Amino acid sequence: MITIKKTLLLVTASLALLLTGKVQACVDAVVLVHGNTASPASWDNTYNYLRSKGYKTTDIYRPNWGSKSCAACNDHSGSEETPVRNAINSALNNSCTGKIDVIGHSMGATLAAQQIDKLGVASQVDAFVGVAGAFRGLLSCGVYPFNVWSSTCGSAGLSVSSPFLDSIYGVRFGQRVYSIKSNIDQVVCATGSCLVYGVHSSRIWGENASYTYSLGHFGLQTDTAVRQYNLIR
Repeated sequence: MITIKKTLLLVTASLALLLTGKVQACVDAVVLVHGNTASPASWDNTYNYLRSKGYKTTDIYRPNWGSKSCAACNDHSGSEETPVRNAINSALNNSCTGKIDVIGHSMGATLAAQQIDKLGVASQVDAFVGVAGAFRGLLSCGVYPFNVWSSTCGSAGLSVSSPFLDSIYGVRFGQRVYSIKSNIDQVVCATGSCLVYGVHSSRIWGENASYTYSLGHFGLQTDTAVRQYNLIR
């Protein structure tokens, strides 16, 4: 009789937790990769929204990469790679689903894409979201190898047709791939045009969908948290 009562109490307690929404569902771990010279805090709006939807702090990874004082010094080679690669590996190792979602902003989007490709884990990325990325290059950086004036625009950077960009072109970064873009992006569209060979540079080949907002480069990151969440669900 005592055993039956204990069992009933446990069942009742479990039902109560389910009804109050306090049981943490198993979700993909999420990796949020910030842009050039930014910091993990630039994801605060997205982070807080995910937390409000039941994600635990241990479900969210925000690697801190690159120089914060020299935008022209950062590229997709060497020390910039390590924090992002480590975050993706950690997220995969700790995700209760065995899969992860990756959202990258600006140069963080191409850096995240590169690391997914190098690690060969695209099949374990449920959703990849590139926010204000320059997947087809920055016209302000010129066309490689001409007018390449910094590391950011160099062979491992974002000049149009750079060896780096050519190396990831056509690669799949997840089972579902999305881009979030703007036609008034101060970085991607700095020259007055967002198009590279007729395609918006923030668009990703083979993407499932692309979403356009009337927001600036940084607003695309901070003001689309709800869209970002909906895309990775």
